[in-house]
Amino acid sequence: MINIQKYVRAESLEEAYRLNQNRQNRVLGGMLWLKMGNGNVNTAIDLCGLGLDTIQETREQFAIGAMVSLRQIELHEGLNAYTRGAAAAAVRDIVGVQFRNLATAGGSIWGRFGFSDVLTVFLAMETYVELYKGGILPLEQFAAMKYDRDILVRIIVKKTPGDFAYRTMRNQRTDFPVIACGLSRIGGEYRVVIGARPARAMAVRDERGFLSGGLTEEGCRAFAGYVAETVPTESNIRGSAAYRTHLIRVLTERNLAELRGRR
Repeated sequence: MINIQKYVRAESLEEAYRLNQNRQNRVLGGMLWLKMGNGNVNTAIDLCGLGLDTIQETREQFAIGAMVSLRQIELHEGLNAYTRGAAAAAVRDIVGVQFRNLATAGGSIWGRFGFSDVLTVFLAMETYVELYKGGILPLEQFAAMKYDRDILVRIIVKKTPGDFAYRTMRNQRTDFPVIACGLSRIGGEYRVVIGARPARAMAVRDERGFLSGGLTEEGCRAFAGYVAETVPTESNIRGSAAYRTHLIRVLTERNLAELRGRR
């Protein structure tokens, strides 16, 4: 059980940042994982009053506020048109609608959880994070960083022309994924992102040119095999390392087949 001694609804990012420098204080997201922990929180910092609960779309990018819910991502027409439905596919099996109405994009990305569909799908895009003090940096760089006391303000997705697909394997719907697989083709570069391995999601690019001749069956099979060999996996209660490695190959091939079918 978590015990909160004091609640503050921040009036500015500066106030939130200042309060968050105390290690006994915590920034609140949707409170869905935090409430399941144990311990004491001196001051709970709420960002609800800072206007970070909208998705702003321009011709160049999507700016997703840290307090945007996963349900908003699931239903956003512009984001899902750009990602060919991959954004919705990544979040639609996360527990249920009530949960997704509360869970926040910022909390999901900041947590960098090994099981995170949200981190996996956004790593497949040209995505950046905006930190209050750290500025704007690539999501892939942020995902590899250690936790600090900065504030995640928003997630920025560039509208670079591309194609996307997303698949997971779950033992049952609404459970954590056994493996998650995002695929993108951006600017001629193919990128596969594997999450729930069960460590943090990681990206693999077609550096050996398996797909340089197009999405041939032979090239797709070879690239899927390369991804499966490259990505380290581990065992847990949802599946063995060997099973996860097998799923990586299968889901990568299926995502590639989806892109090939569109062409």
